[in-house]
Amino acid sequence: MRSKVVTKEEALTKFKDGQTIMFGDWHGQLSADELIDGVLEKGVKDIDAIAVSAGTPDQGVGRLIAAHRVKSLATTHIAFNPLARDQMFAGELDIEFVPQGTFAERIRCGGAGLGGCLTPTGIGTDVEIGKQKLTINGKEYLLELPMHADISLIRAWKADTAGNIVFRKVARATNSYMAYAADTVIVEVEELVEVGELDPDEIDVAAPIIDMVYVRTGEKKPFCLVWQKAMAKEKAKAEEKEVAEGGNE
Repeated sequence: MRSKVVTKEEALTKFKDGQTIMFGDWHGQLSADELIDGVLEKGVKDIDAIAVSAGTPDQGVGRLIAAHRVKSLATTHIAFNPLARDQMFAGELDIEFVPQGTFAERIRCGGAGLGGCLTPTGIGTDVEIGKQKLTINGKEYLLELPMHADISLIRAWKADTAGNIVFRKVARATNSYMAYAADTVIVEVEELVEVGELDPDEIDVAAPIIDMVYVRTGEKKPFCLVWQKAMAKEKAKAEEKEVAEGGNE
């Protein structure tokens, strides 16, 4: 079976100015950091980005926004990235805000080849501006059009050489449906195994969907920063409790 494992340089040949790119990171966490490093180094610009948020200035798609490489962003919010807010108000970044459930459904439609989805979410708000409204059984719906990309850049925990991939915990939240909605799907992984080593029941996205697998060469980050901080906090609490209980003996 043909190996889909590539070098960073091979993966970066797919990135060009003016592309629509989906970023599967969750608010900048669990991002394909090393490939984003490469996109920055290559100087790719005028990106139409699709991401669940604007990340943070030093994580995920937020790094590309900070470097002024993104011209438009379809997202659910920008709360963690003040640079995205500043660029939006300065007219430097065109942002389309999409309700989070609608965001997921529009991408799913893009992957399934559907013409769109109907939702009551956004009726009577700015979300409905410029959109077609339909009334079905006396209830109003917005027609939300599908989202599709030139590239989906996603992050997974494991992959085999054929391209079967496994997510870890919440990493599947956006990565799972973005994998189906692009012409080219590139995944950055923590671990690589041989074909047959993954249990079929643990595979989240099958090999035919994935075009390229890049194996991280730097620091392994199986847990996102939010979890690392939460774990450190709980560990500190446990240590304090142990010390306090020891002092009462």
